[in-house]
Amino acid sequence: MVAISIIIIILAVLLGLVVLAQNPKGGGLATGFTGASQIGGVQRTADFMEKSTWTLAGALMVLCLVSASLQGTTVASDNLDAPIVLDENPNANAATTVGDSAQVSAPATPQAPK
Repeated sequence: MVAISIIIIILAVLLGLVVLAQNPKGGGLATGFTGASQIGGVQRTADFMEKSTWTLAGALMVLCLVSASLQGTTVASDNLDAPIVLDENPNANAATTVGDSAQVSAPATPQAPK
């Protein structure tokens, strides 16, 4: 489960970098390589960036769905569904004033759910 979370974080960072590297007008990194495309062999950088964006977004979505489905199958052992036990004497924890001094009774011990 932790490995999937780490992969999701890495994919999210890569997706953010790929999206930021693109130019919204279609230029992006491709404008810097127009003259060097014959020398360096870099062709269609905008197509590569678009394909990598879609690939990373799809992989991120699939991993998020897998993570959610794995998380839904684990059973949490907490007390969220335990019934609330109310104290029989609601004024047991209240301070009673006698003259100028206040006396506080000892708090009641919690009862185990039945």
